[in-house]
Amino acid sequence: MLESLEKMLAKGMDNSLLRFGLGKGYLDLHEYAKAAEHLQRCVGFDPKYSAAWKLLGKAYQGLEDYPAARQAWEQGLEAARGHGDKQAEKEMTVFLKKLERQTKG
Repeated sequence: MLESLEKMLAKGMDNSLLRFGLGKGYLDLHEYAKAAEHLQRCVGFDPKYSAAWKLLGKAYQGLEDYPAARQAWEQGLEAARGHGDKQAEKEMTVFLKKLERQTKG
């Protein structure tokens, strides 16, 4: 799947959905830097894409860039609240609480 998405990108196709697919694919492979790069582009296209913010935070967490993870999830919470995405809002709230505990200890 990733290969075909990369081919589409190489052909000049570029949008939030394509970047989300690439970001999620690389995140699943634990390739956090590539995931973060694509997800950052995704939210650049669509700042209200709460699911992308959620995964971007996960990618930064994988890179152990906790301030960036926190920032992504905070922006994701804003996006989720902006269009009533209760599930994403709940998940990111939990991620932020866990991150707080993790970075305090």
